[in-house]
Amino acid sequence: MADKNHLPMYGVGPVYVGAIIMITAAAVIMGQCGFFEKGRIEFLKIPFFAVGILLIILGVYLWFGAVFRSKIDDGITGNRLVKTGVYSLCRNPIYSAFMFFCTGALMISGNLFFLPLFFFYWLFMTVLMKGTEEKWLLKLYGTEYSNYCKRVNRCIPWFVKR
Repeated sequence: MADKNHLPMYGVGPVYVGAIIMITAAAVIMGQCGFFEKGRIEFLKIPFFAVGILLIILGVYLWFGAVFRSKIDDGITGNRLVKTGVYSLCRNPIYSAFMFFCTGALMISGNLFFLPLFFFYWLFMTVLMKGTEEKWLLKLYGTEYSNYCKRVNRCIPWFVKR
C-alpha cells in the first residue's frame, strides 16, 4: 500500500472470506456425516431454515449493493471513501455479506452447536478490520473516515446514527 495512493483492491478480504467459507463447509459436512448429532433439535428445524434463508438473502443484498450499486471498485481506484448505499448501513458490507451467507448456511444445517461460529466470524472480522483496513482508511481519509466510523457500524447493518 505504501507505493499506491489508494487502498489495495482486495485488502484482507480473501483471507477472511476463504477462512469462513472453509470453516462453514467443514461444519456443514461434519454435521451431515453424523458429527454433532446432539446439536440437531427437530422442532427448531423449520425456524432455523427460515432464519438461514433470511440471512442468505441479507448477504446477497449486501454483496450486490456493495459491488454493483455502490461500485466499491470505482471508489477504491478513484481514491474516494464510499459512504452511500449499503455503505451507509455498514462499513464492510462485502465481508458482512459473506458472514451472513455463511451463518445462513449454518442455520439451514439446523445444528445448535454451529451457532457460536457467527460470533467467531464477527470477532475475526472485527480483529482483522481493526488491524488492517481501518488503519489504512484512517491514514488515507483522516477525519472523514473517523466521523464515518462514529455513525456507521463495522459489520452489522444498522440505520445511520445522527
